[in-house]
Amino acid sequence: MKILVEVKESKAGFLLELLKSLPFVRKAQQVKPRAADGLREGLKEVKLHREGKLKLKNAREVFEDLARQQEHED
Repeated sequence: MKILVEVKESKAGFLLELLKSLPFVRKAQQVKPRAADGLREGLKEVKLHREGKLKLKNAREVFEDLARQQEHED
């Protein structure tokens, strides 16, 4: 069975070592998302936004979120 887990990049190494130390884990590796996957997800979000099913953030909200994330990582 495969399980996908998304974590902060700063914690990826720790989690990989932990998983590798478990005797029942056959394989643990870090996988970088492909650009096409991100683009596909973004297009889905735009479609949902146009249908009124999803509220997207404006540029200012995105910038503020990024600034808050940076503060928490420091």
